[in-house]
Amino acid sequence: MSTTSPPPSPPSPSRKLSLRKIPATSGPAPILSALAKDGAVIIKNLFPPSLIEALNSDVSGPLSSLSPGCSPDQSDPWLVAFHGNQTKRLNNVVSHSPTFRHQILENELVHSLCSSIFLEDAGGYWMNSAQVIAIGPHSAPQPLHRDQWQFPIFTVTGPETTMQASINFVVALTKFTEENGATRVIPGSHLWADFKENGTQEQTVAAEMEVGDACFITGKVVHGGGANVTENETRRGITLVFQCSYLTPEEAYPFLVSKDVAKGMTERGQRMIGFRSQFLKDSPGVWKGDYGKVDESYC
Repeated sequence: MSTTSPPPSPPSPSRKLSLRKIPATSGPAPILSALAKDGAVIIKNLFPPSLIEALNSDVSGPLSSLSPGCSPDQSDPWLVAFHGNQTKRLNNVVSHSPTFRHQILENELVHSLCSSIFLEDAGGYWMNSAQVIAIGPHSAPQPLHRDQWQFPIFTVTGPETTMQASINFVVALTKFTEENGATRVIPGSHLWADFKENGTQEQTVAAEMEVGDACFITGKVVHGGGANVTENETRRGITLVFQCSYLTPEEAYPFLVSKDVAKGMTERGQRMIGFRSQFLKDSPGVWKGDYGKVDESYC
């Protein structure tokens, strides 16, 4: 007879948990420990304010040219609510921002955490997406979800597998507050017995952060953008999502990023966006050309 305890069920709204806050200077170990326990942790000062200022400068122009909401031909009410009528989403940040591709994407703590999570299981990882998300005033809360929903097999396996499909660094480009739409998280939901259960807004806590902080979450944890109830304040953040290299990314970077831009990136940066082959654990590799590895000669 098994002595293993069953996975926990969703807690009642009265049993809210808070998010731990750990300085980036503490290194990976305490951050990973908090992530394992809660499914989410706030990393304080992951990026310095000067770097965030430069990133904001890079993306402000492209972001201003966007209209809020999803595409006009989208008719699915859930997806319309997911994208947000007052929310702008800027993709292909790699192309838009030299600051992102040369500095943000090269953060050593980010890669140390990715390596700890993905290398033993998959042998490699790359970037799923990087998206600037600006939640405008009078925005409703985003429907709660788990990032790994892109890969349904992980919903089926539930908490029984220790493998991670993806992890997400939600970085504050402006201050995140309860009132302006701070990301909301249900701590511990990465351990629930049924990953089709997404809980309720009453069970969430706000990831309130200063500029440069990041809410680091596993793809298994329930979360969503918060309601922006302010009159004139836009909450801007960027999500950096990484995944094991045997899964297909959301953004098709080789079709979005020019070869000239890719040439100027580090080998690691190129690998993150699909300009290098992916070598998996116990595998001859994937994402290759003519049975050989894709390298700088393809750029």
